[in-house]
Amino acid sequence: MTKRELIADLNPEAIVWDDFDDAIIGYDMREWRVIYDEAKMADILMERDGMTYEDAIDYLGFNVFCAYVGDYTPINVHIFNEDDIDE
Repeated sequence: MTKRELIADLNPEAIVWDDFDDAIIGYDMREWRVIYDEAKMADILMERDGMTYEDAIDYLGFNVFCAYVGDYTPINVHIFNEDDIDE
């Protein structure tokens, strides 16, 4: 069973972003919304479309991350890495 199929079984109304299945990292256990890893989404655009990381993040920010498409709009997550944190 794919991640997309598993989520569809949990919530048939869940919305998924086309062409980003490899960036799915889980689901929200309260509303059964799909959760995507921002960096993995950028990686997909860089590999598929030859974008730079900055261009991919700009594209996603304008076309995906700010989109609201209903109650089951996916959640996009930025996972902290060492470069994000000052110690």
